[in-house]
Amino acid sequence: MQEYFANLAKVLAQVPHDRSDAILEALWQTYQRDGSVIVCGNGGSAASASHFVCDLGKWTVVPGQRRFRAIALTDNMPLVTAWGNDTAYDQVFVEQLPMFYRPGDALVAISGSGNSPNVLNAATWVHANGGNVIGMSGFGGGKLADVADIAFVAPSSFMPEVEDVHIALCHALAVNLANRIRGL
Repeated sequence: MQEYFANLAKVLAQVPHDRSDAILEALWQTYQRDGSVIVCGNGGSAASASHFVCDLGKWTVVPGQRRFRAIALTDNMPLVTAWGNDTAYDQVFVEQLPMFYRPGDALVAISGSGNSPNVLNAATWVHANGGNVIGMSGFGGGKLADVADIAFVAPSSFMPEVEDVHIALCHALAVNLANRIRGL
């Protein structure tokens, strides 16, 4: 147990702060223009997507201030499975985007490997429709690092560490966004 925590501490110490700061600014600008943050991911990253939206929807609430708009494309499992069945699994997020996306919104695309086809397709769709893509990956970034406007690559090639870094980043973002909203 202690070895895992010690290794994770080393990974967290290598987090690219310029990238996390850029994500914070992009999300803040999305909030400022009353845009939505749309989040997607696979497997453990789907859980991180849902968790991040929960934090944006609850942690950032400041009495008297407008609330953060956020939705996880991972949370409507009947819709995910319907699109997966009727089209293909790599389309489950793309097919939901037209329901929610508005110009000025931001997509947070989470893929541990950076190579999940459904996440990459969502990122491509958002770009084609004039939106900003924030990519969160590990393992050197994968294809997502090339597609994203802002690529955050966890400095690890061990999936549990990658996912831990992503959720720590999401927590840090929610805390800092709440502090900015309090300052309005």
